[in-house]
Amino acid sequence: MTPQPVAARERGATVIPDRVVARIAARAGREALAAQPYRPARPAPPTPDASAHVHGGSARIRLAVELPYPIDLAAASRELQRQVTRRVGYLTGLEVAEVALAIRRLIAEGSDGRVGRVH
Repeated sequence: MTPQPVAARERGATVIPDRVVARIAARAGREALAAQPYRPARPAPPTPDASAHVHGGSARIRLAVELPYPIDLAAASRELQRQVTRRVGYLTGLEVAEVALAIRRLIAEGSDGRVGRVH
């Protein structure tokens, strides 16, 4: 006797916790920042701080990032959002409804990331 297939609604669902989506988003953000053409040759950027809220089959993500300066902030932000949306969606199967960015600081080209006085 062959078992009957179970309807999809009766099989259950895979639940991905918010913290897991946040970790994936942080990693995707770091990968996206490291691959940007505007990024000068310097050490890898710090991993963004991330938080996520998953509800049903969609996620909302918040990233806090550091960006090089000078930079076209609007273009860099759009590209970062696009890449994080694509990567998180691919890895989790969730629809990424929003990637909100907070720019923690801008790091001047040629600096070591520390703020100092100019004489």
